[in-house]
Amino acid sequence: MVKFPEAEARFFKNMFVCRKCKSKVRAPNLKVVQGKVNCRKCGSKALRPVRRK
Repeated sequence: MVKFPEAEARFFKNMFVCRKCKSKVRAPNLKVVQGKVNCRKCGSKALRPVRRK
């Protein structure tokens, strides 16, 4: 899908998806692992990385 590194960084770098409401959140990896980041929409802390196709 992605052909060049700038586009790959824009789509996937520090991007996470909420497991409950499926909204996207851009946050640093370390803060997500520590549980300091929550979803803006539903408030959940269950986040996963964006899936690469």
